[in-house]
Amino acid sequence: MIMDVCRPRDFLDRIMERYIRFFPCLSDPVRRSSLGLKVALVMLHLVYAGLLFAFDRHLIEEAKIKPWYTASYFLLFVATLIQYFVTSCSSPGYVLDAMRAANEKDIAVRKASKQPASSKNVNVVVTIDWKPAEKTVQADVSSWAKMVMDMYPPGTSHRNFTCSYCHVEQPPRTKHCHDCDRCVLQFDHHCVWLGTCIGQGNHCRFWWYIFEETALCLWTGIWFISYLKADIARAWWKDVIVIVLLITLSIALIFLLLLLLFHSYLVLTNQTTYELVRRRRIFYLRSIPERVYPFSKGVCRNLYDFCCNRSNIYNLEPLPSAQVLEERSRPYTCSDITRCRCC
Repeated sequence: MIMDVCRPRDFLDRIMERYIRFFPCLSDPVRRSSLGLKVALVMLHLVYAGLLFAFDRHLIEEAKIKPWYTASYFLLFVATLIQYFVTSCSSPGYVLDAMRAANEKDIAVRKASKQPASSKNVNVVVTIDWKPAEKTVQADVSSWAKMVMDMYPPGTSHRNFTCSYCHVEQPPRTKHCHDCDRCVLQFDHHCVWLGTCIGQGNHCRFWWYIFEETALCLWTGIWFISYLKADIARAWWKDVIVIVLLITLSIALIFLLLLLLFHSYLVLTNQTTYELVRRRRIFYLRSIPERVYPFSKGVCRNLYDFCCNRSNIYNLEPLPSAQVLEERSRPYTCSDITRCRCC
């Protein structure tokens, strides 16, 4: 009995070994899991849209009459999948990459000014263990630490904040992601469905993906309801399948709508999910009142920075001073509304 149980397992292990031999990039279990989620999500989209056109003959006839209507749906369908893969493959903005960019900029400034480097700056090799091949980054720790510490107002507690995993100085709004094993700038959350973190570099892409996915689910649900309302002869099992798909689609639509509204609120107030949920655990946000958003520059400016000012994903935001926080915590008056203080 034991041999019979072990044989299928050995057979599966041999198949996995051959599979990894042909596709060595998938030897990492995390990559295999991420790829499986991507394939599952694409298959879900194909099943919902494919069954709809396979069951509804009237929809095919309508597509011949109004080709632009069906073409618009397929355009949104393809754009949603493209946005999904673009977001999942984009960088959220890592601290080590920002450190490298800051060092390159510092070297370029020194060469332009023809000033010798200070003897106090020490070149240290930072080893990254998250890739199979060993990779090293030349980091000017002194200049990076000084730049990061200048972002914290004088007198802030725990100003020498170093990540215990990456051993680098963390700028404000940074958190170490244990799934990616790297520190992320403006860390929002780690998205399991995308297989990557959401941070400063891809939060805008993530919002547009949610928006497109919500519109696609809504449009597909409307077509499902139109199919059920149509007075045509069809098999009962087709109605059962469409009703089950419509119920699951409605649940997904409710979740997507809530997620879209939640992230829209975060964008308008220049917050992250981590800052909102763990506010009392972040040392520089503990003393700030709940209804005060320390990094908000007004609704219009927040929208502009989020949508249009993403050319440099390593745009580090310093902590506001005590005077700025006191101004932002002041209650709104009628004159403030007329002057558009909130914008």
